Amino acid sequence: MKEKSKLFKVFIYFCLIVMALSILIPVMWVFMSSLKTNPEFYQNPWKLPASFYLDNFKDAWEAANMGEFFLNSVMVTFLGLVILLAISLPASYILARMEFRGKSIISTILKAGLFINLSYIVIPIFMLLRDLNKMINQGPLSNVMGGAFLLNNRLVLALIYAATAVPFTVYLLTNFFSSISKSYEEAAYIDGAGYFRTMVDIMIPMAKPAVITVILFNFLSFWNEYILALTLMTDQTKKTLPVGLINLQQAARGAANYGRLYAGLVIVMIPTLIMYILVQKQLTEGMMIGGDKG
Repeated sequence: MKEKSKLFKVFIYFCLIVMALSILIPVMWVFMSSLKTNPEFYQNPWKLPASFYLDNFKDAWEAANMGEFFLNSVMVTFLGLVILLAISLPASYILARMEFRGKSIISTILKAGLFINLSYIVIPIFMLLRDLNKMINQGPLSNVMGGAFLLNNRLVLALIYAATAVPFTVYLLTNFFSSISKSYEEAAYIDGAGYFRTMVDIMIPMAKPAVITVILFNFLSFWNEYILALTLMTDQTKKTLPVGLINLQQAARGAANYGRLYAGLVIVMIPTLIMYILVQKQLTEGMMIGGDKG
């Protein structure tokens, strides 16, 4: 039995090492390629760069407008996360801790939203915004909100991102809030705290692992989203990083400027790597923290 256990552990470690290498090797290759000059790409692709050719990043940031796309992505992602948390945290707390008429119906609708893929509703969203624009242009607000106000609007894009992420976020947070003992709320009510203060001062801090998890997952989703951003953001100055990266890829094929392309890929990856490094400790903590401990 001990020999079988050792063999099983060796097999598990081998699988983990293979999976880690399958991720690390492509990432390291992209980083190395971003520091190469064009002639180096026609040599051994696995050869280390002769020097740190940082002009690729400068060229991608300025000439390819990756800096502008980067700021657009930061703005849209930040606004989307703020809107999402402002909606999902109170909704999750109410669904988990309170009883009211229609609760089961709302929970069922939110669970059904888990099965709706954003890619399937891009065209209906675009047509809805287009028709709303027509109504605005024909109404009394045409002088203030005329034109394609709901298209090429970073706030609208962030709002749609948040709306599509609400079902998953509420589902995850509701399960976590439900696992926390009611004794904490009872103690807060005895001290004179209302529902809002109890949620902000007690429940949300206790749900920190779950909150960080949904922030990370939704950050990756918003940051890397392509189809909706491509459809709604037709203005070149308001495109996000994934859309700008595709444009950079097409330009690199024509000009054979691969260093700039890989530099653009690194610019896209760096925020996600930094985000993961900052929250990995909280992510590895048990998701069931909370409840009575004494």
